[in-house]
Amino acid sequence: MRFSLVFLAIGLLAACSQTTESQGAPQAERTAGGFPLPDRPVAGIVAPEWSSGPDRDAADESGQLIRGLEIGPGMKVADIGAGSGYHTLRLSPAVGPTGTVYAEDIVEAYISGLRREAERRKLTNIRIVVGTPDDPKLPPKSIDRAVLVHMYHEVENPYALLWNLAGALKPGARVGVIDLDRAAASHGMPPALLKCEFEAVGYRQVSSAPMAGGVGYLAIFEAPAARPKPADIVGCKDPA
Repeated sequence: MRFSLVFLAIGLLAACSQTTESQGAPQAERTAGGFPLPDRPVAGIVAPEWSSGPDRDAADESGQLIRGLEIGPGMKVADIGAGSGYHTLRLSPAVGPTGTVYAEDIVEAYISGLRREAERRKLTNIRIVVGTPDDPKLPPKSIDRAVLVHMYHEVENPYALLWNLAGALKPGARVGVIDLDRAAASHGMPPALLKCEFEAVGYRQVSSAPMAGGVGYLAIFEAPAARPKPADIVGCKDPA
C-alpha cells in the first residue's frame, strides 16, 4: 500500500510538472481571428504619400510598376493603401475605360481627397474603397493585379491582410510590392522577410529586383491557389 501511494505521488508530480512546463512555454501571439502577429515592428502611418511627385516621376516609379506587373486595358487593379492616389491616378489611364482601379485605404480623409481629385479629372474608372487594417474589403475573386507601394511596413496585421486580399484575387492574379530594403521600423521591408510573410499565406514569389531611380525594390507574387486556415499560418521570424 505504501509503495502504491509513493508511485501515485510521483505520477501526480510528473503530471503537474508537465502541465506547468506547457503553460510556461512561449506561444506565438495571434489575433482574435487566429492569425499570427508580425515578429517585427510596424511603422506608423505618417503621410498620405511616400515622397514628392517630382522625385517619383523622375524615377518613373508608376511606369516601372505597370510594366513589371504587365498591367493593361480592361484589368481590375487594386491600389492597397492608395493614400493621396499617386499611383491610382496613373493606373487609371493604364487600365482604360473598360478597366477599374480600386483605390483602397484605411484613412478615410486620404480617400476623400482622392475622390475629389478623381471627380475633378473625370476619371470614371476609379472606385473608392475604405478598408480596415486586416481586410481591404474588395469584391471577391475580382482583382487581376494588386499593388502595395511603400506601405506594407505599416500594415498592422499583415497575415490577415494578405489572407483577405487573396480572397479578392482571381486565379493567377499577381501582387506587386514596392518597398525599401531596410528595417520595418525605418519604413522599409527586408526582401527576405517580405517573401517569407507572403509565402506563409500561400503566395508564390515570381520575382524581386531593385528598381531604377532609387525608389526601392519591386517584388511580385502570384495569388495562392488555396488559402491556408488562419490557425495553420506560421509566422516568420524577424532576423533583425
